[in-house]
Amino acid sequence: MQPIYIQDIYVVIHRNLGISLDNKFVMKTEENQESPRKKARTGNNRPNDVDRLPDEKRFWLMKAEPESRMRYLTETVKFSIDDLKEISKTENISPWDGVRNAEACITMRYKMKVGDLAFFYHSNCEVPGIAGIMEICKEGYPDCNKVNTAWDPSEPYYDSRSTKEKPRWYMVDVKYLRHFSRFIPLRELKKYKEGPLKNMALLRRPQLSVQPVTVDEWNFIMGLEKETTN
Repeated sequence: MQPIYIQDIYVVIHRNLGISLDNKFVMKTEENQESPRKKARTGNNRPNDVDRLPDEKRFWLMKAEPESRMRYLTETVKFSIDDLKEISKTENISPWDGVRNAEACITMRYKMKVGDLAFFYHSNCEVPGIAGIMEICKEGYPDCNKVNTAWDPSEPYYDSRSTKEKPRWYMVDVKYLRHFSRFIPLRELKKYKEGPLKNMALLRRPQLSVQPVTVDEWNFIMGLEKETTN
């Protein structure tokens, strides 16, 4: 009977696994393949909307705080639909800057397109709700606005990790369209959370500052605007 040596077993096992004897691991099934994480790092797996039609219009809800508050004890943060309307008198468009949520940033960077419409939502205030409508007029670009830049240490939304070479945060430009004929408060929208708005991101994931709105949700809320309340 031929004796079997431990060294022979070692060689056979390593050859079957595709591992070289000099400890350089090269798996046969994954040879020359790029890992998903590496693809994400190199930009080969960008989260673009591959299912979006060329002329498709999409709808969004974007939150801003209409009441003054201090951020990091440095500067007052406040922006209402009235402020946007005032800007529109002279500059027509306004950058939607200062967003520091990764998912919201991805939405603005990759998913929003020129011509999309968005509800202007008053958030973190005594009566939150939808105040009006605006239009996306410039697609995502690095948050470098002079007012709330991520690159200026004197600004309330400064982020030392974001640089001009490798920006972390992005924004879009928006244009004021109109105020709602009546303000639609959050408490009214919640009445429909088991009905037409049961899947609406605002009611399911209220922490998101930039979120999608489906066509059906958009049309339903536009219908609510026309209703009168007691």
